[in-house]
Amino acid sequence: MNEICFRLSRVYPVAFALFGADGALSRGAVRTQVQAMVRHGVHGITVLGLASEVHRLSAVERQCLMEWVIEDAAGQVPVAVTIAEPSVEAQVAFAGRARAAGAAWLILQPPPVKAVPEAALIRFFGAVADKVDLPLAIQNAPEYLGVELSTAGIAALNRAHPNVSMVKVEATAAAVHRLFTESEGRMDIFNGRAGNDMVESLRAGAVGFVPGGESYDVLTAIFNDLTTPEGNPERGQARYREILPLLAFLMESVDHFLLYGKHLLALRLGGDLANFLPRAPCADPTPFSLAFLQAEAVRMGRL
Repeated sequence: MNEICFRLSRVYPVAFALFGADGALSRGAVRTQVQAMVRHGVHGITVLGLASEVHRLSAVERQCLMEWVIEDAAGQVPVAVTIAEPSVEAQVAFAGRARAAGAAWLILQPPPVKAVPEAALIRFFGAVADKVDLPLAIQNAPEYLGVELSTAGIAALNRAHPNVSMVKVEATAAAVHRLFTESEGRMDIFNGRAGNDMVESLRAGAVGFVPGGESYDVLTAIFNDLTTPEGNPERGQARYREILPLLAFLMESVDHFLLYGKHLLALRLGGDLANFLPRAPCADPTPFSLAFLQAEAVRMGRL
């Protein structure tokens, strides 16, 4: 096995937005979710990413969910907050609220404007970075967000704004390696993709992962086995091969991931499924997929 980079060993699963029967965010369900994450040894928690249905939440709901997750983490693990506001001023304002609530670092999403020149994106992120005094990551996921920065653009941001020190991608291991190589290892790379490509991405230069919130206990254990001196790489790779069919199933699309990732979390937590559905409108789960998830929940065990 090739040497794996583990300067910063960390898995930050995304907390789902969990709703009650009335369609509002459920305080109790969110607390149960976060406390289970902490109990199972995650290195940190991310909130307000795509898996948090950030674009389906109102501004008030985004702030509420962020504050709940940070409160429930209770300082036991750091919390990273995604900032998805559409303007420099709104991102800076939300970043201030996140800092005041206790966020450890922030992930900046590009504004939802297509065909923006890269120079304009660099100016946008730079203007935010100049007014925020927390470590920052840029979310670079063009297949989901429709906006992309080049490796050269990301490196330029880092040189001009050193607090832009991380990148959050949804990428293959090959793409991670290109980013790591072309940025000369200057930035910490976090990959997502539900945990797909974990072993290969670590070899390629990734230092951490932001997976979903349904199998974080297994992914954290695998990560620890692969990256820590007291770990067991052979056991980690065996567990990784075992969970790969589930991860591949979940990553069909964001909506597919939300529908079935939340369902799996409900099965593993023993929660009321009504609190674990994506915000309407959403598709109905199929009997075939539900049977697959039921078997996976039994294999993985309760949280």
